Amino acid sequence: MTYETLEFSVADGIARIVLNRPDQANALNVTLAREMFAVSMLLATDPSVRAVLLTGRGKLFCGGGDLAAMASAGAGREAMLLEMATLMHQAVTRLAAMDAPVVVAVNGAAGGGGFSLLLAGDYIIASDKAKFVSGYTASGLTPDCSATHYLAKHVGLLRAKELMLTNRTLSANEALDWGLVSRVVAHDALEAEAEAMVSQFAAGPTKAYGGVKRLLQTAYSDTIEAQLEKEALSISGIMRTADAPHGIESFLNKKRPTFTGA
Repeated sequence: MTYETLEFSVADGIARIVLNRPDQANALNVTLAREMFAVSMLLATDPSVRAVLLTGRGKLFCGGGDLAAMASAGAGREAMLLEMATLMHQAVTRLAAMDAPVVVAVNGAAGGGGFSLLLAGDYIIASDKAKFVSGYTASGLTPDCSATHYLAKHVGLLRAKELMLTNRTLSANEALDWGLVSRVVAHDALEAEAEAMVSQFAAGPTKAYGGVKRLLQTAYSDTIEAQLEKEALSISGIMRTADAPHGIESFLNKKRPTFTGA
C-alpha cells in the first residue's frame, strides 16, 4: 500500500511509522487518520511485529490537528472531526492492545493531537529540543487521541488540568520531571537511541510485554481483587508461551535467554 502522509515499514520484527507531512507540521488530517488506522490494523494482525517505533519527519513531531483543513470543511467540519477522531482512536486502541511495545521518538515540538498521540506510547524518548503543549483550548477545542485517558495517569490530575486549561508549554526536561516522557537525549542522538530501544524490545519476550501492557491498563480502574485475579491469570497463562519456560530455564542455568516472541 502507498501512503500519502506516513512512511511505514516492517523489518526484523520492528515496525516503523513516520508521520510524513513536514511542510504542514505533520498535522493530523483525514488522510493521515485513515492511514494510521490502516497501519494499526496491519500491526494488529502481523505476529512478526515485536516492537513499534513512531516518530515524525522534519523539525516537528506533530503540531496537532490540521486547523486549516477543519476551517475549509465548512458545514462538514463536525462530520470530518468525528471521522478523524474515530479513526485515530481505533488506531490508538489497537496499538495499546498489541503485545509489541510502542516506542515514540519525539523529534521536535508536539502539540494538540501530536501531544495526545505520543502519550499512547509505551516508552517515550524525547529530543532535548522537543517541546510539549496540549494546545486544544487555545483554539476552543477539547482533547482527543487518548489525552484524557493517559495524561492524568502520567502527571497527576491537577497537572493534567493545568496543561489542558492553560496550555502551558513544557520543555523536554520539564516533561521528564513531570513524568510525561521516559527519557531525554541529545537531539543528534535521538534516532540512534530510539533504534537501540526498539531493537531491545524486539529481542525481548513479546507476550510478556503484552501482558504487562494489558495489566497496567486497568491499574487505576479495577479493584485490588480484580487486578490480582488478572495478575494470577496472566502469570499462569504466560506458561503456555515458549519464552516463559525458556526464560526460567535460562535464569536457572545462568544463561542469557534468546526470546523468540512466541
